[in-house]
Amino acid sequence: MKPFIDIIKFTLPAIIIVGLLKVTGLAGEITSVAHSAVLKAGILNVDPSSPERDDSFNYDFTVKDLNGNKLQFDHYKGKVVFINLWATWCGPCKAEMPGIEKLYSKMKNDSISFVMLSLDKDQALSKVKDYIAKNEYTFPVFMPSGFLAEQLQVPSIPTTFVISKEGKIIMKEVGTRNYDTQKMIDFLKKEVTK
Repeated sequence: MKPFIDIIKFTLPAIIIVGLLKVTGLAGEITSVAHSAVLKAGILNVDPSSPERDDSFNYDFTVKDLNGNKLQFDHYKGKVVFINLWATWCGPCKAEMPGIEKLYSKMKNDSISFVMLSLDKDQALSKVKDYIAKNEYTFPVFMPSGFLAEQLQVPSIPTTFVISKEGKIIMKEVGTRNYDTQKMIDFLKKEVTK
């Protein structure tokens, strides 16, 4: 009986702390801070490369901007598109967003379309707007309007895609990455000039 009591004595406080972090929403913030530190160390710099398969991207879905204006995604056909799937409750997503903002600032005049696609529920629209405003992000932010293409129904976020002008998925990264790298800039510029 004593070993059981010892186990409870040591695990119960940990369970309570984890529960409090989840309930208060601080778990995502702690994860974001930890991932940010790893990103700054350069450990998670993206190394863009084309996937083994050359899948075509399905543009047959609609997104809406943060003002509710709908946009058929086929609007992006013929353009290089950087798509990042994220959510306000996702710590790893938040950690990589400053790097994406820096990349966007460097690339926005280079014929590359950025789509930051928040997977938050519609009821969280004000939370998404507040998060973007608070962090002074300038990249275009959208939310799904109805269903998403199967390729965007990913098992985890953050997930980032780069779509070529020909409509092919030329990069897919699952997990937190630093996109503000010279390799990524060169990769995108090369795609634009093809």
